Amino acid sequence: MFERFTVSARNVVRGATAYAVRPGPGTVGEGELLLALLDGQESPGAEALAALGVRERRASVQRSLDEARRRGGLTATDAEALAGLGIDVTEIVDRVERAHGAGALDAASVPPARRGRSLRGPFSPEAKSVVERSLRVALGRGDKYIGDEHLLLAMVAKPGLAASVLAEHGVTHADVVRVLGERAAAD
Repeated sequence: MFERFTVSARNVVRGATAYAVRPGPGTVGEGELLLALLDGQESPGAEALAALGVRERRASVQRSLDEARRRGGLTATDAEALAGLGIDVTEIVDRVERAHGAGALDAASVPPARRGRSLRGPFSPEAKSVVERSLRVALGRGDKYIGDEHLLLAMVAKPGLAASVLAEHGVTHADVVRVLGERAAAD
């Protein structure tokens, strides 16, 4: 499937892998894919995020991803839903960190089993799902390639960390589809 990836899509995967080997989760997840996509230049997906104002709020996106990682992967939406049931996620995280140290729920605190064995890095099930969905998105649009725009559409097509963080920043699936459609019409 990677032979169908455009240069920009390959750059997103490489960039996500680079984020995974920095202090972080050690695996490529949706968050790493999103950050790498935000780093892109002159590509449909990166330009769509820029047009939606996400690139200029990159630091806020990074903070949202870091907070979700600290909560063991729970998004702000997840934490709000649990708060509605009387569960204070912040208090639970604080208690766990007091007992076990800062970042105890962060996947980065557990050394990855396969670090360094793969040039692409170990992909989380969620990231694998995004990559697989990107193929279905490309096929559904009649494209014979997989570009970073397909990765972006795959990220926002289903609930997940990337979709939740983008929604926190005012970006929905419909927004991404609209901006990509406008860009395609302009080309």
